[in-house]
Amino acid sequence: MLLDTASLYFRAYFGVPDSVRAPDGTPVNAVRGLLDFIARLVQDHRPDDLVACWDNDWRPHWRVELIPSYKAHRVAVETESGPDTEEIPDTLSPQVPVIEDVLDALGIARVGADGYEADDIIGTLTGRATGPVDIVTGDRDLFQLVDDARGRRVLYPLKGVGTLQVTDEAWLREKYGVDGPGYVDLALLRGDPSDGLPGVPGIGEKTAAKLLDTFGDLAGIMAAVDDPRAKLTPSQRKRLDEARDYVAVAPKVVRVASDVPLPEFDPALPDEPRDPATLDELAARWGLGGALQRLLSTLQG
Repeated sequence: MLLDTASLYFRAYFGVPDSVRAPDGTPVNAVRGLLDFIARLVQDHRPDDLVACWDNDWRPHWRVELIPSYKAHRVAVETESGPDTEEIPDTLSPQVPVIEDVLDALGIARVGADGYEADDIIGTLTGRATGPVDIVTGDRDLFQLVDDARGRRVLYPLKGVGTLQVTDEAWLREKYGVDGPGYVDLALLRGDPSDGLPGVPGIGEKTAAKLLDTFGDLAGIMAAVDDPRAKLTPSQRKRLDEARDYVAVAPKVVRVASDVPLPEFDPALPDEPRDPATLDELAARWGLGGALQRLLSTLQG
């Protein structure tokens, strides 16, 4: 089981009241909410291995070089040197280091790599896996990794993590008319305002799906632009022709990396904390209470 950790702690933050606080008054709603999420996922799915995948770089430079608008609207502070700062709620950012410390003390693998997003870590680990993989994320981009033959599916939270949309190839075809790899082409044609991807103007989701159904893939669509006999409307042909520069680079931006160099780590789900003394200190300082105890009980079960 691979967790898109930031996606989950953002959901926890907005799903758990910020009245949930540490003894010193600091909000810990994201911390406790994430612990409850993990407990529920382990309880319901009983994975042998679990990895909390991490955004070491939420807006990699190599993606921004290709599409400058990539996640630009999320930047809180523009700097000429060093990474951009992501705009996140004031009471969430202090909780992220706490989440890191608690996961490390528990012994739950937390894996990131400089220059890459959690999506890329997930793509790399999914490619390496020899058995079935469940990817838990609220990010539709990871639908591209769905592969029934290899047992790759996405568990997309609908309400917390107790109600999950199980995304397999049948669901993708019914919803979007594409398979996992085809979702990359659909996403870049349609665009995604939440990621700053402009898409091809005038080509929405339904039109993109129809074009992919007719011409097979992005390469087939662009070949049709140059074929006067191809069944494209004049406006579609014009818009796609004008979007050639974008279409040439967008696949590399949208497609998750599959070859990220990763540090050594143990993905096995622990049944006992790696560092009980540190965990006790964190629990007392941050008032993790029932949420941590529920996770510990689930891990021991």
